[in-house]
Amino acid sequence: MFIETEDTPNPATLKFLPGRDVMGHRGTADFAEAEGVGERSPLAGALFDLPGVSGVFLGADFVSVTKTGEVAWSDLKPQVLTALTAHFDSGRPVVENAAEVTEDEIAPGDEAVVAQIRELLDTRVRPAVAGDGGDIVFRGYRDGVVRLMMQGACSGCPSSRATLKHGVENMLRHYVPEVVAVEQVES
Repeated sequence: MFIETEDTPNPATLKFLPGRDVMGHRGTADFAEAEGVGERSPLAGALFDLPGVSGVFLGADFVSVTKTGEVAWSDLKPQVLTALTAHFDSGRPVVENAAEVTEDEIAPGDEAVVAQIRELLDTRVRPAVAGDGGDIVFRGYRDGVVRLMMQGACSGCPSSRATLKHGVENMLRHYVPEVVAVEQVES
């Protein structure tokens, strides 16, 4: 199995492309800590078993791995490649029990605005963010404020807040006049 790697805007995160579906059309899965991961994802559990792994994000066709500052990519990268190859060769599932992201309740009358926001996020923002090894998830909309959660390489990226404020917020405000601000939420 040949696995390509790509840098991400977050220097602590590398994107691994195994040349096959990881999550496919089942969405994404973000693991920010090792506790209980092995029960939900054998793949993420195997990666967290490696010393220095602090986060795992599973995208449609890629895996983003975030490391701690104590370990160098030159040491960790070969271990991640070995773990990925072993997992995919084993035939085990990537995810056993996916955790659902909870959204805020949509206020009556906001359904059309939320539909526009979701459409823009799905067609314009998420593909670009996935290219950087992450995802952006809609969490809610109320009183003109869009609540979004950054995942994968984007969750710890130094430029993620700027991306939200200057990129996503400006685009949403341009196309959806009801939007007045975007805020980042954690899990």
